[in-house]
Amino acid sequence: MTDIKIIVNTHKRYRMPDSPMYVPLHVGSAGKPGIGYRRDDTGDNISFKNAGYCELTGLYWAWKNLPADYLGMVHYRRHFSLHQGKDKWKSILTERQAERLCGRFDIILPRKRHYYIETLYSHYEHTHYIEHITQTRQIISEKCPEYISSFDSVLNQSKGYMFNMFIMKRELLDEYCAWLFDILGELENRVVVDGLSPFQKRFYGRVSEILLNVWLCYKQKNSTVRIAVIKYMHMEHINWRKKLTAFMKAKFFKKKYEGSF
Repeated sequence: MTDIKIIVNTHKRYRMPDSPMYVPLHVGSAGKPGIGYRRDDTGDNISFKNAGYCELTGLYWAWKNLPADYLGMVHYRRHFSLHQGKDKWKSILTERQAERLCGRFDIILPRKRHYYIETLYSHYEHTHYIEHITQTRQIISEKCPEYISSFDSVLNQSKGYMFNMFIMKRELLDEYCAWLFDILGELENRVVVDGLSPFQKRFYGRVSEILLNVWLCYKQKNSTVRIAVIKYMHMEHINWRKKLTAFMKAKFFKKKYEGSF
């Protein structure tokens, strides 16, 4: 039997999947009272960086402290699903479904998010601060220049795997995390965060969404990694009107995002 563990990142009490495969994880727990879940401030951890790294403090904790054949990451408000029914909580990916997928694939990802009238580069430029991307490209050119063509290709696309959701074979996760956190650690040394709002300071998590696509692009070009793409669900209502309004203000009036939707 394949040992699969999927962390469910959360900062508060919330309904969780009823399966031992899922590990509810209190991210950014350093210095905070417990909420009844595993904490990301135990063992080898970077919980104290959560204000900037967001869910990545959970990923780092799982990488360093949670043994499994396959490791995955989802969010308390966003889950994988093969077949969505009327009851979303009964539609969350089950352990049996995950075992079947992991028996055939190395990485399971959510469907790509489409931006249609934006590239990943232009969308980031309009909604956040493009320095984060240009500095990341410079770091990659210095540390691992073989990834540059994949980086440029991904940033010119109008779609990508977002939300930092995946299930990944252990040896691939080890490789990805070592690569990712090395780049982000150097990015910390190069980007000035003074003057940024608390929301905009969370850019390490956003940059990592793009970096996942870059790493995947490179792996697909240079290996036989097997990837499955499946559905995902938002567990709460999305205010699409508010989301679209913010998107248009960012694109046409240079109004940066200052909150999630």
